[in-house]
Formats: sequence, C-alpha cells, structure tokens
Amino acid sequence: MMSPFITYGTLMAAIVLEVIATSYLQKTEQFTKPLPTVVTALCYAGAFYFLSISLKTLPVSIAYAIWSGLGIVLIAAVGWIFFKQKLDAPAIIGLAFIIIGVVIVNGFSKSIAH
Repeated sequence: MMSPFITYGTLMAAIVLEVIATSYLQKTEQFTKPLPTVVTALCYAGAFYFLSISLKTLPVSIAYAIWSGLGIVLIAAVGWIFFKQKLDAPAIIGLAFIIIGVVIVNGFSKSIAH
C-alpha cells in the first residue's frame, strides 16, 4: 500500500494538471493553435496517469469525487482570476457545497483507509 502522501500527492498532481489542461483548452481555439493544443494534450495525459497511480490505493469513486470536486472549484477560481469571469452568489454557494462535500468524503467516509 502506498503512503497517504504519495496517494494524495499523485491525486493532487492529477488535479493540477487537469486544471492547467482545461485552462489551456480555450486557448487552443478548437485545436487550431499548436502550442496550446500540445500543452492541453500533455496535461490531460499526465492528469490521467497520476490519477491511475492514486487508484492503487483509493477507490475510483472516492478519487474521482475528490478530483472532480476540487477541479471544479479550482477551474472556477482560475476563470475568475485569470479570465475575469464573474461568479455570482449562487455560484459561490454551490462551490462552497462542493468543498464541504470533499471534506466530508475525506474526513468521514469509511471507504478510504486513513
């Protein structure tokens, strides 16, 4: 069994790479711009690779819940900070619920070997 540091480290790497890939996706202009397209493809490939490593220890349902939940929150933050996309109160409340859900899954689920 991998250490929690490795398990969650690889999951965090997967999340960060997925957020970078998704951020660059818009810059590819439907895959017509070579450099952003390569960055997007490599980051998505890396994200899935690191996700697969975390799945040696974490159940896929838990890993995917964490990955998708934190990915949604982080990409919303990237959109707000770098692309000046506005977040209204319902969006912020919804994102807060996603964070709360990730905390509940991580802190209280018996599906994860802590």
